[in-house]
Amino acid sequence: MSIIMPAPDLNDTDRAVLDMLAEGRNVPANIGDELDVSRQYIHQRIKLLETADYVRNIGRGVYELVEDPRDS
Repeated sequence: MSIIMPAPDLNDTDRAVLDMLAEGRNVPANIGDELDVSRQYIHQRIKLLETADYVRNIGRGVYELVEDPRDS
């Protein structure tokens, strides 16, 4: 039996992260610099998006968009 996680409430930062990942793969440090937000906060938000299966870590801290929840 699998546990279905509810979709997270997206904040403005989440939407900006999704926008950036829609343009291509990226790392939290670059995203944080571009958005003028700490890398730690971006990492926290990306983990939330990853748990919801919207993004995935493809290795070495590089993330890519899997599914944009705003398209649903």
